[in-house]
Amino acid sequence: MYPWQAQLTQASPYAGWLQVPGSLTHALMRRCPKFNVLRLCQDLDLPHADEVEALALVPGQQAMVREVLLRCADIPLVFAHSVIPSGGLRGPWKQLTDLGSRPLGAALFADPRIHRHPLEFKRVDREHPLHAKAGVHLGQPPANLWARRSLFTLEDQPILVTEVFLPEVLNLP
Repeated sequence: MYPWQAQLTQASPYAGWLQVPGSLTHALMRRCPKFNVLRLCQDLDLPHADEVEALALVPGQQAMVREVLLRCADIPLVFAHSVIPSGGLRGPWKQLTDLGSRPLGAALFADPRIHRHPLEFKRVDREHPLHAKAGVHLGQPPANLWARRSLFTLEDQPILVTEVFLPEVLNLP
């Protein structure tokens, strides 16, 4: 498995999308007038091993996991996977449990108290659980998908947001 990288060191057709500096949601909305969010799941679950490390969690500790598709009309563009440790659910991130099909990005970038840590990048291969979760929304998923993730903090409570780019995002005008 490839580790998460602080810089995009490999050539990728997704480089422009991976390096969007602000809200990916807003960038997609500018390119797609029929942008929408389809919530797939939101429940307590075990984070993936690399997320446990990034969030400084105790292995086996559950967190709220929210998964959505960012779409243009009914075409999936991005699979988004967010993890909020339970401490944040009782504190500053409590309001995020009621988002439904509203975009998380809008909430994260609306509050100036929220600090976004630097982006990390990864070529997600079939060995990573996010490949299967994102790939199920594709007919034939490629061997590798490109992803980025970022840690956001509010009142010292983290949330980890990972965005896996699906091939159709490259077809946006």
